[in-house]
Amino acid sequence: VQLVESGGGSVKAGGSLTLSCALSGFTASQYCMGWFRQAPGKEREGVTCIDNDGRVAYVDSVKGRFTISKDNAKNVLHLQMDSLAPEDTAVYYCAAAPTHRCPFYDNNWSKTSIYNWWGQGTQVTVS
Repeated sequence: VQLVESGGGSVKAGGSLTLSCALSGFTASQYCMGWFRQAPGKEREGVTCIDNDGRVAYVDSVKGRFTISKDNAKNVLHLQMDSLAPEDTAVYYCAAAPTHRCPFYDNNWSKTSIYNWWGQGTQVTVS
């Protein structure tokens, strides 16, 4: 199982970036897939997730600005980030949980403990 992120970089406030996560060794359509981020000195934070039915959840701070999607044919996970702000600066990680449906109750989808596999991360810097 391998997850490889790409698409990070530096952007000015108000700009956009699209992150991608290429998956191998498993089929994204059958797992709960998530994006997390970690800023310096802070804990890793759940940003969004999507499950096999296409149901999604977002942390409040990115609602209306970020969009998660999956390309099942290419086995790739995407995160479209618009209206970026300096507080979005972090290393972004994709992750996979061994469950068809994300645990949306009590925002359990945002807990790192449910995800078994992680990418290496990609840096996003907003200035």
